[in-house]
Amino acid sequence: MKLRAQACLTAIAPIALVLGAALMVAAPRLARADAQQQQSFAAWRSMADCARLAAKQYPDHTPEGNAKREAARQNCLRQRHLPVIPASPSAGAGQ
Repeated sequence: MKLRAQACLTAIAPIALVLGAALMVAAPRLARADAQQQQSFAAWRSMADCARLAAKQYPDHTPEGNAKREAARQNCLRQRHLPVIPASPSAGAGQ
């Protein structure tokens, strides 16, 4: 039984080595983003920066502060020529 397992391992080892080498060669190509993905990532990053800057500018969570923060975020998006997407309404607003 032990010899049979050892013979099986010695038969599989070259195949595993070839598959491992193929994955190591292909992995960097699979992980790279194409130009459209990079453009999308940059837009999302800029949108997140606008939200972060607006939150820093108006940190209070009063209704007035929320309105000012949202206006600042939308103004930042417009200045950067990004789509202005209104913030989602609060959970209790629709009731």
